[in-house]
Amino acid sequence: MKVLLINGSPHKEGCTFTALTEIKNQFEKEGIDSEIFWIGNKPVRGCIACLKCGHGNGKCAFDDDPANEIAEKIIESDGLIVGSPVYYAGPNGALCAILDRVFYSSGADFAFKPAASIVSCRRGGASASFDRLNKYFTISNMPIVASQYWNMVHGNTPEEVKQDLEGLQTMRTLATNMAWILKSIDKNNLPEHEDKLKTNFIR
Repeated sequence: MKVLLINGSPHKEGCTFTALTEIKNQFEKEGIDSEIFWIGNKPVRGCIACLKCGHGNGKCAFDDDPANEIAEKIIESDGLIVGSPVYYAGPNGALCAILDRVFYSSGADFAFKPAASIVSCRRGGASASFDRLNKYFTISNMPIVASQYWNMVHGNTPEEVKQDLEGLQTMRTLATNMAWILKSIDKNNLPEHEDKLKTNFIR
């Protein structure tokens, strides 16, 4: 079993990475393989609603940033954890631009994969960011894994995050809970769904 950990910070080994590393280390103790994938700090594209992903192979039409690679890695993984710093009470904009495209083009392939988000902040805005990220999962039939508190760490530097003992424990508990869920899922007995209906509010 393998879990993909997405580092949605522009800093490769900053506060978000520190929190994800705590999760990764706990996964190792639980016998779960994991990979931390950094989205990088280069320019990324936002979705332009061209709908080409729905008329081809399920890939985003733009292939010059990590979006399609991330989609493939999620499909290959058994679970997903997305991590982000908090900017103006929201996740990193580059991360959201990527996730918009990943989930629009490939979200149907992520169903039943346990998922969670974690956020890192200096002081405030963590709950709003946490809520924003979880919405990607709730629209994609992905069970959200809980921990003992909202999945956040506090600190302005990796060294400060390491002093947030409750936050780090929350990360470890999250990993333990996800490992338990992954080991409990019977992939031969997944729920069946009706064909998806789409309506809009003027009809």
